[in-house]
Amino acid sequence: MPDMLEVRVRATPGAAKELVQEVAPNQFEIYVREPAQKNMANRRICSIIAERFRVPITSVRITTGYRSRNKLIRVNT
Repeated sequence: MPDMLEVRVRATPGAAKELVQEVAPNQFEIYVREPAQKNMANRRICSIIAERFRVPITSVRITTGYRSRNKLIRVNT
């Protein structure tokens, strides 16, 4: 059974610059350029988390906060 990791994210879509800050262990503030429309910002946040933990993007799922700025993301490692 794969190990699971929970990551908390405070998202800011439509930012001027992309920025990822780790504020605590497994807690991030992520600023993305993509707008919060048509799932674009969520997809970019998932790809950033996948790059950060070196897993495929299919191993990253938003469990809560899909339409909120505060998200709980599950990463299968």
